[in-house]
Amino acid sequence: MTAGFGIIGTGMIAHFHAKAISEMTDARVVACFNQTPEKAAAFAAEYHCRAETSLETLLADPEIQFVTICTPSGAHLDPAVAAARAGKHVVVEKPLEITLDRCDQIIRACDENGVKLCTIFPSRFSPANQALRDAIEGGRFGRITLGDTYVKWWRTQEYYDGGGWRGTWALDGGGAFMNQAIHNVDLLCWLMGDVAEVCGYTGTLAHERIEVEDVGVACLKFSSGAIGVMEATTAAWPGLLKRTEIHGSTGTAIVEQDSIIKWEFAEPRDADEQLLAELGGSSESSGGAADPKAISFVGHQLQLQDFVDAVAEGRRPKVDGAEGRRSVEVILALYQAANSGVSQKLPLP
Repeated sequence: MTAGFGIIGTGMIAHFHAKAISEMTDARVVACFNQTPEKAAAFAAEYHCRAETSLETLLADPEIQFVTICTPSGAHLDPAVAAARAGKHVVVEKPLEITLDRCDQIIRACDENGVKLCTIFPSRFSPANQALRDAIEGGRFGRITLGDTYVKWWRTQEYYDGGGWRGTWALDGGGAFMNQAIHNVDLLCWLMGDVAEVCGYTGTLAHERIEVEDVGVACLKFSSGAIGVMEATTAAWPGLLKRTEIHGSTGTAIVEQDSIIKWEFAEPRDADEQLLAELGGSSESSGGAADPKAISFVGHQLQLQDFVDAVAEGRRPKVDGAEGRRSVEVILALYQAANSGVSQKLPLP
């Protein structure tokens, strides 16, 4: 059976969802909705779907089994809960929401209505990051000591001025960490495990008329005892490729964008050479370092395919609501630490 999708919100990120769904052999975009009818109509014409005039009409459509929420970050809650109550499986673009209470309301609504929930984190589906996770689970790093991630991007002032919700606490929920680097926050937690304590600093240094941070640094203590660093900015011209480093007593690996640039272990394996041949070298994509539109939709496609398969197979999707909540909690802990000057222990009260 072909999975029917409805897309709520038709801004920039909705195009990545629509393109990803269009490339899936067992899925199609049925309809879209935007509070501005003209925007919905233009989106529908581009992706050959219907433009609905109300959210209720979209959610009542029996051809739609899945709904993707592509509204601004702080406006995910209401459509996600409405979709769950309508019996639709729910996909929410990152972040799941901008407070833990709002995240929990979405998770609870999906649980109470017997539908599945997925938070979009396509970096987990990158072959390089999958290889990194496999190496960790295989014990190749020995005692893991450090886990670091860096997102040093550039966004123009026009980027923030061009969207009324960008750079606001109410709808963006934060800045460089909550909007841009949350993918790598999630990735680091997925690789390193739960975070026990956070401290750090944030600032707004290169942009005007925004409420949130455009630069920040966090120091992390993981439950395992390992330590880590996260750096995030939209104020590093011209924008660099994102980077993740894992270090341990018997190995080091570094992934830049979606390429492995360091893969060295005390006990090499024959498969390492082939892995580096396939995934090594410099990345062919800027990955949105300076242009938010310059990302691939392939990660979305892989994740949405996993979600459709999870529903068909009756299993948990690889990135569910609880996984989506975790990165939000880490970032909120950083914000509290930066504002108070006091390190924050997790879980947050």
